[in-house]
Amino acid sequence: MLNQCPRTLSGVCAPSAASSAAARCALRPCYTRRHCNLGERVIVAFLLGCEKVSVEVPSKTVLSDVSLGVDTGQRIGIVGRNGDGKSTLLNVLAGRREVDSGRVIRTGGTTVGILAQADGLADDASVREAVVGDVPEYVWASDAKIRAIFENLLEDIPWDALVGTLSGGQRRRVDLARVLAEDEDVLMLDEPTNHLDIRAITWLASHLRTRWRRDAGALLVVTHDRWFLDEVCNTMWEVHDGRVLPFEGGFSAYIMQRVERERQAALAEQKRQNALRRELAWLSRGARARATKPKFHVAAAKALIADVPELRDDIQLKRMAMARIGKQVVDLDRVTVSFDGDSPVIDDVTWMIGPGDRIGLVGGNGAGKTTLLRVIEGALAPTRGRVKIGQTVRFAVLSQHLDNLRAFEGDVVRQAVARFPHRTMLDGKEATSSQLLERLGFDKADLNEPVADLSGGQKRRLALMMILLEEPNVLILDEPGNDLDIDMLAAVEDMLDGWPGTLILVTHDRFLMERVTDHQFALIDGRLRHLPRGVDEYLELMDAAAQAASDAPSSEDAPAEPEVVDPVLSNAERHRLTKLVASLERKMETAASKVEAARAAMAEVDQTDFAALTEAQSAVDGAQEALGQLEEQWLEASEQLSM
Repeated sequence: MLNQCPRTLSGVCAPSAASSAAARCALRPCYTRRHCNLGERVIVAFLLGCEKVSVEVPSKTVLSDVSLGVDTGQRIGIVGRNGDGKSTLLNVLAGRREVDSGRVIRTGGTTVGILAQADGLADDASVREAVVGDVPEYVWASDAKIRAIFENLLEDIPWDALVGTLSGGQRRRVDLARVLAEDEDVLMLDEPTNHLDIRAITWLASHLRTRWRRDAGALLVVTHDRWFLDEVCNTMWEVHDGRVLPFEGGFSAYIMQRVERERQAALAEQKRQNALRRELAWLSRGARARATKPKFHVAAAKALIADVPELRDDIQLKRMAMARIGKQVVDLDRVTVSFDGDSPVIDDVTWMIGPGDRIGLVGGNGAGKTTLLRVIEGALAPTRGRVKIGQTVRFAVLSQHLDNLRAFEGDVVRQAVARFPHRTMLDGKEATSSQLLERLGFDKADLNEPVADLSGGQKRRLALMMILLEEPNVLILDEPGNDLDIDMLAAVEDMLDGWPGTLILVTHDRFLMERVTDHQFALIDGRLRHLPRGVDEYLELMDAAAQAASDAPSSEDAPAEPEVVDPVLSNAERHRLTKLVASLERKMETAASKVEAARAAMAEVDQTDFAALTEAQSAVDGAQEALGQLEEQWLEASEQLSM
């Protein structure tokens, strides 16, 4: 049940309630003072919360005796395993679900907008009616923030289209636009990044950061997108075993606090094996640590993970991949794909994919990423150009729709797994199917569950495990993070770190992309472009293109100008440079091994034999000089290739 807060806005209990509800209220005062991170004093008002709330379903207790509050200025990320009650908690706080015990409290006048997992849009309503109702256009069109919402979420959706004719992703974006267009005190968003591409996710994060003043409004968001959590949230709630544990800071700070909690309770060897610390290691060494505004103290994090090895031994993985595949994987030579004479979806793409490459592919919805993947695996013949696939290549594809599970829907998990080899290689060691099941969160009870009755996340994990048991040497993953909670995403990432082969990944999860791939490419207007600086570079390219389009004069006003030749490389030159870079990388590996050998030989020399030491040092210097020359050539070729 939803109760009015028993306190007055002055922060003093109302006389009629002072001896009853207010006296028992475990929540903080309605108004408190605190210092923001700039040292300014800000007034924080209590908006809503719950006291000793319990929610039960027939098979489990979802929430047990939970008390918490939401203040103005809080941006709360809610995480936890699938089924632990994150969505239930949102619905309870929004007043959409009754509680079995306890009470929900809301300050008078506080308004709430919620994006639920299932929308309540009417199929026979137009997009305009679903988003703005009967509000006149001149009212909402005069608000720059609302115009930006529609431009970024509804640009490709006709304003007068019926909701019932939209795809699932389009309906989701319409519902999100509806919620964002409302002027609510509290926003509750359940998986808002679903069906959004990387650019839209980046825009949404920026919008939520700037939507309210620092000391105004509140946000509660359930999402598995860890980059998004770090960008938007200043508080985390972890839901598990019926409890809600609060953590200060964004996702990175939350991980660090979880790691510290585990560190104090475990031995050093147990800490090394903790999957959370492996994730923290990447957070400290990877793109998040290089950000201009890190979300947690990198030096402290590095001290925590000083004894944790690197996540991947790239050289060893490449050697193992080459032993399994050979030197040639897939070469695309001037490939073009078009359908029914329309504009090309893939336009004159030349690309060499080598053994052990870990590649991330980004692009907007409908940019042609899935089409390109089908061309790479040989499932779709190009309209023009040539695709050459190595003779020893064995593909395995995890599609968005989990096509490889359809044949097993009549089996229980145990039967389905029994149809595959019982061992595969990970981290240079043999892993059994039972070990893989355990790493992916399946317990003994799950083995007797019908495949058709598994949750979406369980099905995706099972499909990935079956693919790995087939022992492919080229793995294509299309949105593998869908339906997975944060802990399972970490387990999948940990497993992929030890997989020896060529990996091609398509995902809108920026964290996952940067975590498991070494090189990123963008598909823009049918053309493939290397992204040396990763996803940030892709976003800059898209922003620049959008700015250029908005600044361009209309065809009626623009004077005729000569055609400007695009200064990009020719396809033949790009193909030559791609091969040169690959060749130089192999030579650099050989040169690096010679440097190590020369240093090892020098260590064996009698330290009192100065002549021998001088000769050994000359050998080391010569090997290092050769390696340096190769590195300079590689850098020059790579810079040309990225133009």
